[in-house]
Amino acid sequence: MRNKSSIVEVNGDMKQPNFIVIYCDDLGYGDLGCYGSDTVKTPHLDGLADEGIRFTNWYSNSPVCSPSRASLLTGKYPARAGVGEILGAKRGSHGLPADEVTLAKALKPAGYRTALFGKWHLGLSEETSPNAHGFDEFFGFKAGCVDFYSHIFYWGQAHGVNPLHDLWENETEVWENGRYMTELITERSVDFIQRSREQEAPFFLFASYNAPHYPMHAPQEYMDRFAHLPWDRQVMAAMIAAVDDGVGEIVKALKEAGCYEDTVIFFSSDNGPSSESRNWLDGTEDVYYGGSAGIFRGHKASLFEGGIREPAILSWPNGWKGGQVRDEVAAMMDIAPTFLDLAGVDPAAGPIKGVALDGSSLKEMLQMREPSPHKQLFWEYQGQLAVREGDWKLVLNGKLDFDRVVLDQVHLSDLSRDPGERSNLADRYPEIVERLIRDVRDWYKEVQRHGS
Repeated sequence: MRNKSSIVEVNGDMKQPNFIVIYCDDLGYGDLGCYGSDTVKTPHLDGLADEGIRFTNWYSNSPVCSPSRASLLTGKYPARAGVGEILGAKRGSHGLPADEVTLAKALKPAGYRTALFGKWHLGLSEETSPNAHGFDEFFGFKAGCVDFYSHIFYWGQAHGVNPLHDLWENETEVWENGRYMTELITERSVDFIQRSREQEAPFFLFASYNAPHYPMHAPQEYMDRFAHLPWDRQVMAAMIAAVDDGVGEIVKALKEAGCYEDTVIFFSSDNGPSSESRNWLDGTEDVYYGGSAGIFRGHKASLFEGGIREPAILSWPNGWKGGQVRDEVAAMMDIAPTFLDLAGVDPAAGPIKGVALDGSSLKEMLQMREPSPHKQLFWEYQGQLAVREGDWKLVLNGKLDFDRVVLDQVHLSDLSRDPGERSNLADRYPEIVERLIRDVRDWYKEVQRHGS
């Protein structure tokens, strides 16, 4: 149901914008040119940032993939969306509960066509598939990672468990042996945009790239661009460059279809860079150094900044002035309510009626220079808890990745002075520590009690 007062007026007409989410997998804060990388070249994403808004304090709601994606699509904290952990790959496995209302499902009654191309990782059963969760079109894989050329899931298969082919056109298994997954996602996205010329309805496209997630694969032409780098940085840069070229193709298609100015594009990553030794692909049992979290501490699976602070770009030529750098705190769970607000979808009506969202619309923040709607942000993952309040950041039982535990079970940082969380101020500010511990534990009890 439309709320016309929320639809932006363009050239005298009330027009619903198109929406595109471009999501990477295990991309670090420091792995784009516009975020300070001196090795990875991303001219198309840098251009999107120049024409849009680049955020410096944007967070994932989880340091791993499935929960991050659940928050992005539902506007809820992961535990309340029913997805608090990385989901498995066995066919028929359940995922995001069928009664959860995704952004795609909420936009459909307002006339939107919806499509997802690439990684899903929110359920392999038919009732938790992309089609069941509101996407008219789906092409991609349902589990967490696949070989980029054979589209087979190998990782984590125990002895006696066969590898699993995982490529689908809606609910039909399809085969594209030898085709690079990043390029397939781009092709499908471009085709969907081109077909939009024949439709009067607005669209929501989720281009869900699996790069630069393990396994580390890239075509030779991209590897050659970065031949001067050591292999771990070379293959990372090559995989990201392939995504960057894909972004360029998507933007080009939008311009050729005459809808670039009317399209809201959000680009980000589900969590920070992976340090997992499996990324080496040569049996090396060592921390992987290919991805960069910039100045931040921690990697994927960590609630320190490196695991959850993400590069994030929002572009809408007809809606916002380009070239902005915004420091307000925001999170993935804000995307669904923001897009619904911009589309004129009333949260009190339609399929989202009665659903309490944890995220907030950023419309006023973006258009009226209002402050961030978040006084506090909270996280939990595998025994870790964290809260950010203003410049204060508290981490309990922190880890640097899946395995490496830090010595201080209570870590307090002033991010305005120490964004890398290198100095522990817990002993100097015991009252702040006590209050934030109480707040994050109360929050954790609440989301567990009201989770799906």
